[in-house]
Amino acid sequence: MTDSWANASIAGVDLHLDLRGPGPRSGPGSGLRSGLMDALRDAVRTGRLAPGTRLPSSRSLAADLGIARNTVADAYAELVAEGWLTARQGSGTRVARRAAPRRAAPAAPRTRPVRRGPAYSLMPGTPDLAAFPRAQWLTAARRALTAAPHEAFGYGDPRGRIELRTVLADYLARARGVYADPGRIVVCSGFVHGLSLLGKVLAARRVRAVATESYGLDQHRNLLTAAGLRTPALALDARGTRTEDLAELSHPAGVRGVGAVLLTPAHQFPTGVALHPDRRAAAVDWARGTGGLILEDDYDGEFRYDRQPVGALQGLDPERVVYLGTASKSLAPGLRLGWLVLPGELAAEVVAAKGEAEWASSALDQLTLAEFIASGAYDRHVRSSRLRYRRRRDQLVRALADRAPGISVSGIAAGLHAVLELPPGSERSVIEAAAWQGLAVEGLSSFVHPETTSGRDALVVGYATPPDSAWTGALDALCRVLP
Repeated sequence: MTDSWANASIAGVDLHLDLRGPGPRSGPGSGLRSGLMDALRDAVRTGRLAPGTRLPSSRSLAADLGIARNTVADAYAELVAEGWLTARQGSGTRVARRAAPRRAAPAAPRTRPVRRGPAYSLMPGTPDLAAFPRAQWLTAARRALTAAPHEAFGYGDPRGRIELRTVLADYLARARGVYADPGRIVVCSGFVHGLSLLGKVLAARRVRAVATESYGLDQHRNLLTAAGLRTPALALDARGTRTEDLAELSHPAGVRGVGAVLLTPAHQFPTGVALHPDRRAAAVDWARGTGGLILEDDYDGEFRYDRQPVGALQGLDPERVVYLGTASKSLAPGLRLGWLVLPGELAAEVVAAKGEAEWASSALDQLTLAEFIASGAYDRHVRSSRLRYRRRRDQLVRALADRAPGISVSGIAAGLHAVLELPPGSERSVIEAAAWQGLAVEGLSSFVHPETTSGRDALVVGYATPPDSAWTGALDALCRVLP
């Protein structure tokens, strides 16, 4: 028996029917009738023909399929008898409405039930997502879409949209003291993407190692390691990272061969200290003297509460510092928008590593952010966020003074997280107690560099994370578990 495929127009909808050709059956056309019946049953069974759908007349369907009208009429009649179709005078032939087959009850799970997630989260690294300025963002998106040139919807410049790079250059110079020519800015899909590009470029330049802070995110170290770079640790203390140790790590006779350093100078993550001016100068002197590069992660530099934010390190030497910024803390990580401000000698290499066209970030999102910044909405949002997060930090400090007076807060009044110093040996037990209270928290030990021995027990509390409706409950749960 041969197979023939035909498209039949069922109630104005094209339906692909698999018709079995003539075979050794009794009677002329019986093979086609049986094939048509099988095809219609399958279409009903799989939902391609929904209950109540009106089928075409036998004359129309026969013409569409190129078969005899009597073959279609006989197939309809048999399917009506079987209950697949219904036929009424004046209503035509329709797919029958039948009760859905009853499904067997699922077998009892053999594994233990999945534990419910925490009721509250004070995990660091995330802003209050409920505070995302939806209405203002939508307004900016409409304006951006209306004004967008046609070419914006094609494969764009790998550096990113010029509209966004232009407003970023103005904003960063004004708000962070960054020297940022639009031609030296490369838009990326967040900090991780930017760091991975830099890892490729540094490896291609035969850099052997990038020094990293003794406390930080292992994800960042892993990215550099994946690029073939070692990540030796730089110790830190109350004055920030010991950048004076860079000279020893990069000495030609040494085994480290450090050619770059990754720093969070405005607000060290996670310890919360700011890099002392002397150590800022030492880092720049090291870069100038050795030809090394400083990778500045300015992840939350706009949020300082006890004074005006300190300008970015990049302003001290734009030719030796790569500035990495992102919208993940000021707006939301889901936007996947970040930027690199590059030394002139590095710009072409990073663009080449990114590729020949913009593929990582949506052109419309870039245009929307450009409009959002240019209209002043971004500044207003940052100011309101700064006030809200400052209130939360103040409430956290007051609650600790009242309910857990033995716990101190270290680090500067800045950013979206605070470090709570714990009695020696108590970090793990406090985290476990928090889990029983339905509270997710992170310990300082989670951020220790593998080469570093942590001598501190502490919690890294993300006070920006909960929405306003959950902040009080999260703070209460935290105070109940502190020693």
